[in-house]
Amino acid sequence: RKLFFDTHALVCLLEENGFTPQQSEVIVSALVKIMNTNLDMIYKDMVTKVQQEIALQQVMSHIGGVKKDMIILEKSEFSALRSENEKIKLELQQIKKQVMDEITKVRADNKLNLNLEKSRVKELHAQQDRALTQTDRKIDTEVADLKTMLESHKLDNIKYLAG
Repeated sequence: RKLFFDTHALVCLLEENGFTPQQSEVIVSALVKIMNTNLDMIYKDMVTKVQQEIALQQVMSHIGGVKKDMIILEKSEFSALRSENEKIKLELQQIKKQVMDEITKVRADNKLNLNLEKSRVKELHAQQDRALTQTDRKIDTEVADLKTMLESHKLDNIKYLAG
């Protein structure tokens, strides 16, 4: 620590302005003590360039450590997100497969039910056609019997009338 202050020049200046040599010496001595005390206070709060460089290096290494930790954390979080995403993709594929299987099953059931209904309707139509054919035969038979009976009665009537 250096004090860039010419004390002798100040003593001479004070003596020229009416101070005694002893007063000038006391005033300069008091000023030097005050300045030294002030400099002590200032130097106590100040750091040297070396200390500043050391503190800067410590801060930079701490920042570097935090960066590394953040990168590791980011990678692990990214990895966790990626694995979670893969798991969700697999679950989605399984659900999609189940849905497609269910759709196929429902379609097959519907086709089977539709074919059964078609065959039932065809059978019903066939039964109705047979019943209608039988009814037509019975009617034709009855009509033929009635015609025969009518002819027979007609002949009987003609015989009776002729006789």
